[in-house]
Amino acid sequence: MSTAPTVKGPASYFPSIEQKYGQSIQHWLTLLDDLQAQPHMEQVAFLKTQHGIGHGHANALVAHYRAKK
Repeated sequence: MSTAPTVKGPASYFPSIEQKYGQSIQHWLTLLDDLQAQPHMEQVAFLKTQHGIGHGHANALVAHYRAKK
C-alpha cells in the first residue's frame, strides 16, 4: 500500500501536461510570469493559442500559478 499523498486540484494534471507537451511545469509557470498582470482567462488563452495547450491543462496551469502568487 502506498503512503504517498494523493495529489488533488490543478497539480493532479501536471504529469499528463509534462508528458503531452514535453516541457516541465516550471517552464509553463515561467512563461506565465510575463503575463502575471493579465486576467485568468487571458492567461489561459495565451497558453492555448500560442502553445497549443488544451483548455483543461491551460486552466490547471493558470489556476496553480495564480494560487501560488
